[in-house]
Amino acid sequence: MLKESCLIIAGEKSGEEHAMSFLPDILKEKDVAFFGVGGDEMKSAGVDLLYHLEDFSSWGFSEVIQKIPFYFKALNRIVNEVKKRNCKTAILIDFQDFNLRLCKRLKKEGVNVLYYVAPQAWAWKEWRAQALGETVHTLFTIIPFEKKWFLDRGVRQVKSVPHPLWYHYKEKLENNDFGIKKKPFSNISQGPRLLCLPGSRNFEVKNLLPLFCKVLENFPHAKAGIVLSPNVKKELYEPYMKYFSHQWDHDRIAEALTWADMSLAASGTVTLTCALFEVPTVVCYKTSLLNEYIFHTFLNYDGPISLANIVHNHLIFPEFVQEGASVYNILNSLNQWINNQKEYERVKETLTLTRSLVHGDLNNIGEFMGDVIRMNKEKTIEH
Repeated sequence: MLKESCLIIAGEKSGEEHAMSFLPDILKEKDVAFFGVGGDEMKSAGVDLLYHLEDFSSWGFSEVIQKIPFYFKALNRIVNEVKKRNCKTAILIDFQDFNLRLCKRLKKEGVNVLYYVAPQAWAWKEWRAQALGETVHTLFTIIPFEKKWFLDRGVRQVKSVPHPLWYHYKEKLENNDFGIKKKPFSNISQGPRLLCLPGSRNFEVKNLLPLFCKVLENFPHAKAGIVLSPNVKKELYEPYMKYFSHQWDHDRIAEALTWADMSLAASGTVTLTCALFEVPTVVCYKTSLLNEYIFHTFLNYDGPISLANIVHNHLIFPEFVQEGASVYNILNSLNQWINNQKEYERVKETLTLTRSLVHGDLNNIGEFMGDVIRMNKEKTIEH
């Protein structure tokens, strides 16, 4: 039987993690051949990679600008492959700027686009909602308020789906109790277990790990732990490992969060992981002066920046950006939890709501996508 071709684009590691929450279900059907952009996991699952995500992804405005020629070349190659393989369905995962350009090109080729993880158009570039409405077959959202927001702005079919982190940690979360009675508060106040999550990119660890270690110097009785990312150069960690009695690789972050009483984290997806495991967290972010200038010049968004706070729609975790990410500010936030049992337990109690906020409406994403792919195949045969 001739397999139906399907394009899939996961331009970042987080995108590949998203893909692996539904891709195995589609591949069970044995009649779909995937090609596109992804990482080692997708390649092992059988995706024919045109580009590896390590070569494809970038971070920050300055880095993106440098890679613009590469991205245009990649767009042309991908569209040519779509024509060559007579592809009629595409699954585009996050990676907003590139995938929105690709959407328009695919629409002209008669390709139905399944756009997984809606771009945060509500934060900036609201016009993207109109662009999605004109080009996508189905938009998948993972933040509670997004479904209505996009429907109100003309996107015809929107599916609210469980956040990929829920899929990833569901078993661990359902089989463990992370409630406030996990340990006596007196143990926390006398010697808290502080977990450092300085990020998964070199610039994040370079900017935040020294800061986090200065904070730890103010808690001589604390037990300190760190989660190490495989994407970060080892030499960025080495000068600071003396601060940590506990270390975990990134694939053991659930174990680390089960251990922790509170954490210091780089802004990003990991903050939602902290919320799911009910760990009060201080969120920090530092970037280059160029990226900061562009952010403040072109973005009108003034809401929370960390995913945990966006999902909860209020500042459940303190956030400190750029100069605000200081030892003084972080200490002040941590001490409010360490010295105030009611405040610590209030935050823990609020975090118990996180799981219900990320459940979504559509549970079997792979089945839905597989049906769309097969429908497009049947239409192709008819013509």
